[in-house]
Amino acid sequence: MSILLGIVGKPNAGKSTFFSALTMVDAKITPFPFTTIEPNRAIAYVRKQCPHVILGNKCEPRDSLCINGIRFVPIQITDVAGLVPEAHLGKGLGLQFLDDLRQADALIQVIDASGKSDLEGNVAEDCDPAKEIEFLEKEITYWIAGILERNWSKVKGKSISAIYDVFNSMKIDSAHIETIINKIGLHEILDWDEGQRLVFAKEVSKTKPILIAANKADSASTENISMLKKKFAPRIIFCSSVYELALRKAAKSGVIEYIPGSSEFRIINANNEQHKALEKIALYLKQNGTTGVQNVLEKAVNEMLCMIAVYPVEDEHKWSDRKGAVLPNVFLLPKNSTPVDLAAKVHTDFAKNFISSVDAKRNMHISKDYILKDGDIIKIISG
Repeated sequence: MSILLGIVGKPNAGKSTFFSALTMVDAKITPFPFTTIEPNRAIAYVRKQCPHVILGNKCEPRDSLCINGIRFVPIQITDVAGLVPEAHLGKGLGLQFLDDLRQADALIQVIDASGKSDLEGNVAEDCDPAKEIEFLEKEITYWIAGILERNWSKVKGKSISAIYDVFNSMKIDSAHIETIINKIGLHEILDWDEGQRLVFAKEVSKTKPILIAANKADSASTENISMLKKKFAPRIIFCSSVYELALRKAAKSGVIEYIPGSSEFRIINANNEQHKALEKIALYLKQNGTTGVQNVLEKAVNEMLCMIAVYPVEDEHKWSDRKGAVLPNVFLLPKNSTPVDLAAKVHTDFAKNFISSVDAKRNMHISKDYILKDGDIIKIISG
């Protein structure tokens, strides 16, 4: 489980509630700036159709969950403290918080779609949520530019390879960097002026995908929702983390039956006060389909990072391991991965000694260059 999504945004946008709704971890939730000082890290789950329903035998997952034929595959989530304008200059401990996001594969920016808090996180009225998105893009660009500036004296005059290590810690590889300098026409010798370095930083910032979670959609005006859709579709999803958290807590305590991300729930044992609250949430689900929180997670993993779920097995007929456990493991791999990539994920020695593989669904041998598909079940044959 190596995927890491970073939750970022200004204070008081509902990031901690969003984080808790995804992970059921009790992050501090208050309407004040900088509630989160140390980054929270926990596990969230992406839904995939579990192949055991095809087989007809119940699966026995070890590294994930399976509920009603839906496999919940774990990924890591980190929630850092709120960012404010000029965070790249250290305002609001911004540099520390930005550095906490270095290892994130993609970012989820939580914004206050209701427009009821300003860029500093203070309670206000009629604020423009679009400005939250614009300021974050600027902060990340200047943060990356700052990293380059701090290292410039060491790399100036050298070839482009001298800055590979600078950005490797941000999960930005040499191929990305070479593509960027070719795109914007920079020299491969590091003699760039300040303006060129800023243009480079802006392009680098685009390699870290950002999905917008328009939070507090349950209290957002139709004008705000329409404006945000027009400006930022398709990379924006509207959500209500407070409703999702309420549903998950109610399910955990036995008040309702609810599977995360579902469009409905069933009341089991609720008092009058709980009934009233649940009726309000049910109306929101009827109007919007879901709370949107799980949709944000899955769009980030499935569409932005293009990850697929693949199930390694040892018995291609029973879809099991050597002990008979059916579909015990599942791995998330990048799109266009091969059986060799899967082998490396299971164990590095399997990849080194790779011989062949079997597509268990079709019961046929496949080449090492076969492009894996979402939901594939693969037996690795290794020497």
